Amino acid sequence: MLAVTFVLQFYNNEIFKSNIEFLNRLSFYKKIIIIGNNEIRFEDKTISWLKSDFPFSTKTVSEIIAASHSQVICWFLNDSKINFDETKFLSAVEEIMESKEGLLYFDYNILAENKTELQKTIEYQPGSVRDDFDFGPALFLKTEIAQKAVNHKLFKNHNLKFAGFYLLRLIIFILNGIKHIPRPLFNVVFMQKAETGEEQFNYLDPSNTEVQKEMEIAFTGYLKEINALAGPDFQTVNFSAENFYTDLSVIIPVKNREKTIADAIQSAIFQHTNFEFNVIVVDNHSTDKTTEIVREFALQNKNIIHLIPEQTDLEIGGCWNLAVNHSKCGRFAVQLDSDDLYIDQYTLQHIKDKFYKDECAMVVGSYNLTDFNLNTLPPGIINHKEWTIENGANNILRVNGFGAPRAFFTPVIREIGFPNVSYGEDYSVGLAISRKYAVGRIYEPIYLCRRWSGNTDASLTREQTNRNNFYKDQLRTNEISIRQELNNRKLKK
Repeated sequence: MLAVTFVLQFYNNEIFKSNIEFLNRLSFYKKIIIIGNNEIRFEDKTISWLKSDFPFSTKTVSEIIAASHSQVICWFLNDSKINFDETKFLSAVEEIMESKEGLLYFDYNILAENKTELQKTIEYQPGSVRDDFDFGPALFLKTEIAQKAVNHKLFKNHNLKFAGFYLLRLIIFILNGIKHIPRPLFNVVFMQKAETGEEQFNYLDPSNTEVQKEMEIAFTGYLKEINALAGPDFQTVNFSAENFYTDLSVIIPVKNREKTIADAIQSAIFQHTNFEFNVIVVDNHSTDKTTEIVREFALQNKNIIHLIPEQTDLEIGGCWNLAVNHSKCGRFAVQLDSDDLYIDQYTLQHIKDKFYKDECAMVVGSYNLTDFNLNTLPPGIINHKEWTIENGANNILRVNGFGAPRAFFTPVIREIGFPNVSYGEDYSVGLAISRKYAVGRIYEPIYLCRRWSGNTDASLTREQTNRNNFYKDQLRTNEISIRQELNNRKLKK
C-alpha cells in the first residue's frame, strides 16, 4: 500500500493551517509529522507532534526518520502555502520509489494574481555543497536510504542543532546520490521573499555565527569522508624571485561606467604607500564617455595605463588576464571594480604588508556595503569571517564568495589565469589558489562596495540566478575533483 510521510514545521499562521487542511483531504494513506516547540494535540491519529526547538538538528532529523513508517518522506522546507495535483503526486512517488537516489526534488509553480509562473530548480552536482542550495518548497527522501544516512558514522559522530539536515543530505549524496526531476510538481501560493536583496548576506549576520560554525563542521567532515580536504601544508612563495616594472598594480576592468570610473581612479591614485605602484585600466570598448574620462586621467598621470583590448569578446576575466600579463604589471595585482572605492588612502599599503606578513599568494580584504552615495546599507561590514586561517581553504567551497578587495601575487595568478567570464571569475581563481597556497585575510573594512542599479548583479532574474549558481557549482565540482586527485597522489607516495 502506497504511503507517504509529510514533515512540516509549525508556524502559528493561516499558511500552516491551510497546508494541514490540504494534506488531510488527500485520499491515499499518509502520516503527518509536525515539528514545533509547543505541543498541540490532534484528534487525527495520522498527525503526530515532534517537540523540538531545532527542526534541523541531528537529533530531530534522526527522530523523524525513525518515526516514518512509509517508504517516502515529503519534507516541506519553508513557510509556504503548498498544494499539488494528487494524481501527479502519486505518479511522482512511484517514480521516486523506482529510482536509486536517496533525495529527489522537482521544479514548482508559483501561483499569484491569477497566473502561474514556473520556477525551475537547477541540477544537483558534486559541487552543489552550499548549505542554502535551493531544492524548492519541498523535497523527497527515500526512508530506507535516509535511515542508512543517520546511522552513518559521520552523522552519528556529530550533535548539531542547526546543521543536521544539511549533514543528512551530504551523506545521502555519498550513499546514493541526489536527483533533480525537471518538471513542476508543487504549486506555491505564497512564498516569503526578501525585498531588499540582502538575503545573499544573511549568513554573515553575527546572529548566525553558531549556525555557520555548525555548517562548517558538517562540511569539513564531509570533505574528509570524500578525501577532498585541502591543507594544512601549503606551498611557499618567493616574492623576490622575479623582477617587476613596479611593486603593485591596481587593476580596473571597465565598460560603460561614466558615472563611477573617475571616482574609482582617484581612489587608486591618491593612495599613500612606501612603494611604487601604477593603475591599469582595461577599457573594454566602452560606448559612453568612459574612454574619454580614462584617457584624460592617463594623459595627466604617467602611472595610469589605459588599455583597450584588441579583442572584442573579453569578459571581466579576460580583461584581468590582459592586465596581469602586461609588461608593466606589478609584483602584486589588486582589484578595484569600476564602481567601487578604497575606504581610505592606506588600503594598498595594508594589502602589501599582509602579503609579506603571511607569506601568502592571495590577500582578501573586507568591505562596507553602501549605496551610490556611499551611505551604508545593511548588513554593513562584509568580512567573510567564515574564512579562517585554520580551515578557510575548505570552508570556502561551502559559500559563494571570498570577499573584496582581492589581491594576487602576480606570478601565481599568471600561471592560473582567469576564465573569460563576468561572473565567478574571481571565485574560480581563488579556489585554485587556496588549494595550494596560503590566503591572507584582512577582517577590517578597507573597501567600499557600491550597490546601485548599474551593478551587473542588480535585479537578476530567476534564470540568471540559476545560471550563476549552476556555474559556481560547476567550479566547486571541478575543485573537489582536483583536491581528491591531489590527496590520492599523496596517499600513494
